[in-house]
Amino acid sequence: MFEQETSALSGRQVLVRADINKGTAFSEAERKELNLEGLLPPSVEDLDLQVKRVLDHLDEIKDELHQYVYLIDLEERNQTVFYKTIMSDPKRFIPILYDPVVADACLKFGYIYRRPRGLYITRYMKGRIADVLRNWPEKDVRFICATTGGRILGLGDIGANGMGIPVGKLQLYTACAAVPPEGLLPVLFDIGTANEELRNDPYYLGTREAPLSEQEVDELTEEFVQAIQEVFPDCCLHFEDWKGTQAIRMLNRYKDKILCYNDDIQGTASVVLAGIAGGLNIKKEELKNQRVFFYGAGSAGTGIAKLVKAEMLTEGVSEEEANSRIAMFDVNGLICSSRDDLNEAQAPFAHNVEHTDNLIEALKMFKPTIIVGASTHAGGFTQQVVETLCEFSDQPMIFAISNPTFKVECTAEQAYTWSKGKALFAAGVQFPDFELNGKLHRPGQANNFYIYPAIGLATYVAKPKLLNDECFIVAAHAVADQINPQMREQGMLFPSQDNILESEIQTAAKVVEYMFDSGLAQVERPADIRQWIEGQLYTPKY
Repeated sequence: MFEQETSALSGRQVLVRADINKGTAFSEAERKELNLEGLLPPSVEDLDLQVKRVLDHLDEIKDELHQYVYLIDLEERNQTVFYKTIMSDPKRFIPILYDPVVADACLKFGYIYRRPRGLYITRYMKGRIADVLRNWPEKDVRFICATTGGRILGLGDIGANGMGIPVGKLQLYTACAAVPPEGLLPVLFDIGTANEELRNDPYYLGTREAPLSEQEVDELTEEFVQAIQEVFPDCCLHFEDWKGTQAIRMLNRYKDKILCYNDDIQGTASVVLAGIAGGLNIKKEELKNQRVFFYGAGSAGTGIAKLVKAEMLTEGVSEEEANSRIAMFDVNGLICSSRDDLNEAQAPFAHNVEHTDNLIEALKMFKPTIIVGASTHAGGFTQQVVETLCEFSDQPMIFAISNPTFKVECTAEQAYTWSKGKALFAAGVQFPDFELNGKLHRPGQANNFYIYPAIGLATYVAKPKLLNDECFIVAAHAVADQINPQMREQGMLFPSQDNILESEIQTAAKVVEYMFDSGLAQVERPADIRQWIEGQLYTPKY
């Protein structure tokens, strides 16, 4: 493969191609053949020494944002060293490449910008989007992660600064699940931004217009979607961080027509369902007997509720009963039938009860055993909230999934302390272990990286026609089933991140098996699914 890639290249042309550059690892014979003599120091190093140099440099960089910048620069110089480094210790590097450090990177994207990454699609390309996609050098793109920057983490509308998100998401496809990086394309779908401060920022890199109208967004998106089918026919479109109503609308419009998914809706729902399944394994209870309360009723909250409901239905609960066991609360209070401001995703969970905008009143009315915070309301789970939850369950499950860290509804320490060690807790960010009264509690991280890289790997190998909700339910249970008895004793709701690749492969294998069983897969079923997947994994090596 290397010989094919470099056959028409020589000298500095090779050194500036991150996907084929070996840097100081080029052998003496390769240096002569590729006209690299004199362009590199004379010492020939191996990959392990190159990685050690990177790790030593990172140890000297104390600021995590600067570590992020260093790693991004490394990926642009030498892709192999980058992924070898990240995959050597994913537990260390995932928080730097993605949440929470990527939030700072997005806020300062225009200031730390080095080189263009991915493609930028704007309103001015209307009628020519297919031609723009053809400008991408890789012709077999298998995944496009596209964001409008309209709802980045808990940061709101940051427009083109959101490009850091699809870049980071796709890096984790490879770092966590060994999906080959050459088929991954980040896209910033620039529809304008309502963030006036950004539009006035001299370093802002996006278009400086207000957002397009809903109709204009729909028309541009339709052209974008059809252009993908034309230019990259085997591509899965990963919608990421679109505004809530847009996200729901686009997913509903395209999920049954093209190969696509929305990670904020389906991936988030799946990882929370995985945490709930893990908690229920600890409690030895069934989901159909739980009462689930959502603090936050946007696209993430309603997406989780929809998947939880779908799981309840598989346990033999009627739709009416499932709806009655799910309640939602947003900035205007309890989602109830008397409100006239509900969208189609919220409406099924509107209860015929008296409206209240008091959270404690709503909790006492509903008596939940599980609470999910998807509100971006920092500190929303107060001591009174946690103590109230303990009135209804001996082991309440608390998911404070808003991120970045400064948006979280409560910390692990608060959840464990206020519940007197009863709570089973996970957040969107990783909190440290916490000891209380001699017992070690290990909080989980309800982060989508447990799910979407595995979904990506399954999609990469099985080439399904579509991705349905069942794919994400299967993935959730596959994650939960990896928690062993010792982990459960410590309250862990998710597997350890120490060997994330193994976790992703196990999850992907279960999803692939479902894809074959359900007729979604479009390739021939292998005799050994696990072995077949392993044969297609990316390995960072020369």
